[in-house]
Amino acid sequence: MVIYTTKETLIKALSERRKKNGQKNKINKIGFVPTMGALHPGHLSLVEKALKENDIVVISIFVNPTQFNNITDLEKYPRNTEKDLSLLNGVNDDLVVYLPQISDIYGDHAVSIHYDFEGLENEMEGKHRKGHFDGVGTVLTKFFEIINPDRAYFGEKDFQQLQIVRKLVQIESIPVEIIGCSIMREENGLAMSSRNERLSPKQKEGATIIFKTLSEVREKFDTHSIEELEKLVVERFLRDPNIELEYFEIVNEKNLKPLKQKKNDINYRAFIAAFLGDVRLIDNMSLN
Repeated sequence: MVIYTTKETLIKALSERRKKNGQKNKINKIGFVPTMGALHPGHLSLVEKALKENDIVVISIFVNPTQFNNITDLEKYPRNTEKDLSLLNGVNDDLVVYLPQISDIYGDHAVSIHYDFEGLENEMEGKHRKGHFDGVGTVLTKFFEIINPDRAYFGEKDFQQLQIVRKLVQIESIPVEIIGCSIMREENGLAMSSRNERLSPKQKEGATIIFKTLSEVREKFDTHSIEELEKLVVERFLRDPNIELEYFEIVNEKNLKPLKQKKNDINYRAFIAAFLGDVRLIDNMSLN
């Protein structure tokens, strides 16, 4: 594992590795896994998939300030770089790790570019986290310029983000293939997330209501109307005073528009966001 802290040294190293591989008649594909650290098995599954499909794999560890609309959330975001590097070192000795400072990515001013994602940014997370997806689009565009990957890997837990990244590379004509990867879950069904580190064992167990409720919605989707399912979800969360439902939506996977009536030839997906104390959790599940 080799660690780079500046884009100049990373760009030079990747160029040299591409050239060296070219002399060995290798394909020279670069896979990229962007993370904000606090790594868990879900992240490692992305890295392992990238290693199988590419000659070089770059993983970034960078808590991007421009995608946080809440300064407290940014300050409390879990950070443990030493642990992260130890985990990555156990996966593969040939990994390339990019560990930049904010100034290396943004210079003197960490500000976002405004993007028009054709409405994808206005649904769900966009309604509750103003400017979030501008920050995501900005930092990923910078990463793609620096790393120039052939493929980039994203987990479906952040499904709205995945769809927005696909739209980003389309509107910016960035030559990278976006690979969506299945949600990794704890044994109790809780979606793996860096934010889970902020939960107590009791809270982690309580958070399983999210997965259980999504599973119930999927099980009853064919026999219940969307309105009935919305009422069911609200009722499930009202029974538990320790968790607060922020939103529940059943949407068209393609455009993320909420649906009130079922239609033919649509891929449906259910989304939940909820608070356990001051920890915000999100999850989703395909209903088809």
